[in-house]
Amino acid sequence: MTARRELTTAVLGAVVAGVLALVAGGQAWAESTIERRPPLPPVVETLSGSDAAPLVPAAGLVLLAAGLALLAVRAAGRVVVGLLVAVAGGVLAWSGGRALGDGLETAAGEAVEVSAGWPVLALLAGALGAAVGLLVVVRGRSWPGMGRRYERGPGPEAPRRPRSDEERAQDAWKALDRGEDPTA
Repeated sequence: MTARRELTTAVLGAVVAGVLALVAGGQAWAESTIERRPPLPPVVETLSGSDAAPLVPAAGLVLLAAGLALLAVRAAGRVVVGLLVAVAGGVLAWSGGRALGDGLETAAGEAVEVSAGWPVLALLAGALGAAVGLLVVVRGRSWPGMGRRYERGPGPEAPRRPRSDEERAQDAWKALDRGEDPTA
Protein backbone atom coordinates (compact mmCIF):
# COMPACT_ATOMS: atom_id res chain seq x y z
CA MET A 1 0.00 0.00 0.00
CA THR A 2 1.38 3.42 -0.89
CA ALA A 3 1.96 6.14 1.67
CA ARG A 4 -0.82 8.28 0.21
CA ARG A 5 -3.31 5.40 0.47
CA GLU A 6 -2.28 4.74 4.06
CA LEU A 7 -2.85 8.41 4.88
CA THR A 8 -6.25 8.33 3.18
CA THR A 9 -7.17 5.15 5.05
CA ALA A 10 -6.15 6.69 8.38
CA VAL A 11 -8.07 9.91 7.77
CA LEU A 12 -11.19 8.06 6.66
CA GLY A 13 -10.89 5.60 9.56
CA ALA A 14 -10.68 8.39 12.13
CA VAL A 15 -13.58 10.27 10.55
CA VAL A 16 -15.76 7.13 10.31
CA ALA A 17 -14.99 6.23 13.94
CA GLY A 18 -15.90 9.78 15.00
CA VAL A 19 -19.16 9.78 13.06
CA LEU A 20 -20.12 6.35 14.42
CA ALA A 21 -19.45 7.57 17.95
CA LEU A 22 -21.60 10.66 17.46
CA VAL A 23 -24.42 8.61 15.95
CA ALA A 24 -24.28 6.04 18.75
CA GLY A 25 -24.11 8.74 21.40
CA GLY A 26 -27.29 10.37 20.11
CA GLN A 27 -29.42 7.21 20.23
CA ALA A 28 -31.47 5.69 23.06
CA TRP A 29 -29.38 3.10 24.88
CA ALA A 30 -31.82 2.15 27.63
CA GLU A 31 -35.40 2.64 28.69
CA SER A 32 -36.49 2.50 32.28
CA THR A 33 -40.05 2.12 33.48
CA ILE A 34 -40.96 3.44 36.90
CA GLU A 35 -44.21 2.08 38.26
CA ARG A 36 -46.42 4.45 40.25
CA ARG A 37 -49.46 3.92 42.41
CA PRO A 38 -52.73 3.53 40.52
CA PRO A 39 -54.42 5.50 38.93
CA LEU A 40 -51.12 7.12 37.87
CA PRO A 41 -49.56 5.63 34.75
CA PRO A 42 -45.98 4.35 34.77
CA VAL A 43 -43.23 6.78 33.81
CA VAL A 44 -40.96 5.73 30.97
CA GLU A 45 -37.57 7.44 30.81
CA THR A 46 -35.17 7.10 27.92
CA LEU A 47 -31.44 7.13 28.56
CA SER A 48 -29.48 8.34 25.55
CA GLY A 49 -25.92 7.40 24.80
CA SER A 50 -24.64 10.83 25.74
CA ASP A 51 -26.40 10.53 29.11
CA ALA A 52 -25.24 6.98 29.78
CA ALA A 53 -21.68 7.46 28.53
CA PRO A 54 -20.80 11.16 28.09
CA LEU A 55 -17.32 10.28 26.82
CA VAL A 56 -18.76 8.68 23.67
CA PRO A 57 -19.74 11.90 21.84
CA ALA A 58 -16.70 13.71 23.26
CA ALA A 59 -14.35 11.04 21.89
CA GLY A 60 -16.26 11.18 18.59
CA LEU A 61 -15.56 14.89 18.26
CA VAL A 62 -11.89 14.35 19.09
CA LEU A 63 -11.65 11.64 16.42
CA LEU A 64 -13.28 13.87 13.80
CA ALA A 65 -10.94 16.77 14.54
CA ALA A 66 -7.88 14.53 14.68
CA GLY A 67 -8.82 12.92 11.37
CA LEU A 68 -8.72 16.31 9.70
CA ALA A 69 -5.57 17.30 11.58
CA LEU A 70 -3.77 14.31 10.07
CA LEU A 71 -3.89 16.11 6.75
CA ALA A 72 -2.33 19.30 8.09
CA VAL A 73 0.56 18.05 10.23
CA ARG A 74 3.78 16.28 9.32
CA ALA A 75 6.26 13.84 10.88
CA ALA A 76 6.43 14.35 14.66
CA GLY A 77 3.16 16.28 14.75
CA ARG A 78 1.45 13.41 13.01
CA VAL A 79 2.74 10.98 15.66
CA VAL A 80 1.26 13.20 18.40
CA VAL A 81 -2.09 13.26 16.58
CA GLY A 82 -1.85 9.47 16.19
CA LEU A 83 -1.39 9.07 19.94
CA LEU A 84 -4.41 11.31 20.50
CA VAL A 85 -6.47 9.19 18.09
CA ALA A 86 -5.38 5.98 19.85
CA VAL A 87 -6.28 7.38 23.28
CA ALA A 88 -9.65 8.70 22.04
CA GLY A 89 -10.38 5.31 20.48
CA GLY A 90 -9.47 3.54 23.70
CA VAL A 91 -11.68 5.84 25.76
CA LEU A 92 -14.52 5.32 23.30
CA ALA A 93 -14.16 1.53 23.41
CA TRP A 94 -13.97 1.60 27.21
CA SER A 95 -17.13 3.72 27.46
CA GLY A 96 -19.05 1.43 25.12
CA GLY A 97 -17.83 -1.69 26.92
CA ARG A 98 -18.62 -0.24 30.34
CA ALA A 99 -22.16 0.52 29.20
CA LEU A 100 -22.55 -3.07 28.01
CA GLY A 101 -21.69 -4.33 31.47
CA ASP A 102 -23.64 -3.13 34.47
CA GLY A 103 -23.31 0.54 33.58
CA LEU A 104 -26.74 1.01 32.01
CA GLU A 105 -28.69 -0.95 34.59
CA THR A 106 -27.28 1.05 37.47
CA ALA A 107 -27.64 4.37 35.65
CA ALA A 108 -31.20 3.98 34.39
CA GLY A 109 -33.11 2.94 37.45
CA GLU A 110 -35.65 0.20 38.22
CA ALA A 111 -37.02 -1.84 35.30
CA VAL A 112 -34.51 -1.45 32.52
CA GLU A 113 -34.63 -2.48 28.87
CA VAL A 114 -31.13 -2.15 27.46
CA SER A 115 -30.50 -1.82 23.73
CA ALA A 116 -27.07 -3.38 23.29
CA GLY A 117 -26.69 -2.34 19.64
CA TRP A 118 -25.60 1.25 20.26
CA PRO A 119 -23.03 0.48 22.96
CA VAL A 120 -21.61 -2.24 20.68
CA LEU A 121 -21.37 0.32 17.87
CA ALA A 122 -19.50 2.66 20.23
CA LEU A 123 -17.20 -0.21 21.20
CA LEU A 124 -16.47 -1.03 17.54
CA ALA A 125 -15.90 2.64 16.71
CA GLY A 126 -13.44 2.82 19.59
CA ALA A 127 -11.59 -0.25 18.33
CA LEU A 128 -11.41 1.31 14.86
CA GLY A 129 -10.13 4.59 16.34
CA ALA A 130 -7.47 2.82 18.40
CA ALA A 131 -6.31 0.81 15.36
CA VAL A 132 -6.10 3.97 13.24
CA GLY A 133 -4.14 5.71 15.98
CA LEU A 134 -1.63 2.87 16.15
CA LEU A 135 -1.30 2.89 12.36
CA VAL A 136 -0.54 6.61 12.43
CA VAL A 137 2.02 6.25 15.22
CA VAL A 138 3.83 3.40 13.45
CA ARG A 139 3.67 4.58 9.82
CA GLY A 140 2.67 8.25 9.92
CA ARG A 141 6.13 9.81 9.70
CA SER A 142 6.62 8.59 6.13
CA TRP A 143 3.32 9.89 4.79
CA PRO A 144 3.23 12.95 2.55
CA GLY A 145 2.13 16.29 3.98
CA MET A 146 0.27 19.17 2.48
CA GLY A 147 2.05 21.03 -0.30
CA ARG A 148 4.28 23.99 0.41
CA ARG A 149 1.75 26.31 -1.13
CA TYR A 150 -0.28 26.11 2.11
CA GLU A 151 2.62 27.31 4.23
CA ARG A 152 3.21 30.94 4.96
CA GLY A 153 6.26 32.49 3.43
CA PRO A 154 7.44 34.84 0.73
CA GLY A 155 5.13 34.26 -2.16
CA PRO A 156 5.60 35.15 -5.77
CA GLU A 157 5.37 38.83 -6.56
CA ALA A 158 2.06 39.97 -7.89
CA PRO A 159 2.21 41.10 -11.49
CA ARG A 160 2.57 44.85 -11.67
CA ARG A 161 0.20 46.87 -13.75
CA PRO A 162 1.61 49.58 -15.98
CA ARG A 163 1.80 52.97 -14.29
CA SER A 164 -0.28 55.78 -15.70
CA ASP A 165 1.11 59.16 -16.83
CA GLU A 166 -0.41 60.81 -13.76
CA GLU A 167 1.29 58.35 -11.36
CA ARG A 168 4.66 58.88 -13.07
CA ALA A 169 4.23 62.66 -12.80
CA GLN A 170 3.39 62.38 -9.09
CA ASP A 171 6.47 60.20 -8.54
CA ALA A 172 8.63 62.84 -10.24
CA TRP A 173 7.29 65.61 -7.99
CA LYS A 174 7.82 63.45 -4.89
CA ALA A 175 11.42 62.82 -5.95
CA LEU A 176 11.94 66.60 -6.34
CA ASP A 177 10.49 67.14 -2.85
CA ARG A 178 13.04 64.68 -1.43
CA GLY A 179 15.82 66.53 -3.24
CA GLU A 180 16.42 63.84 -5.87
CA ASP A 181 16.77 64.28 -9.62
CA PRO A 182 13.75 62.54 -11.21
CA THR A 183 15.47 62.32 -14.61
CA ALA A 184 18.39 60.24 -13.30
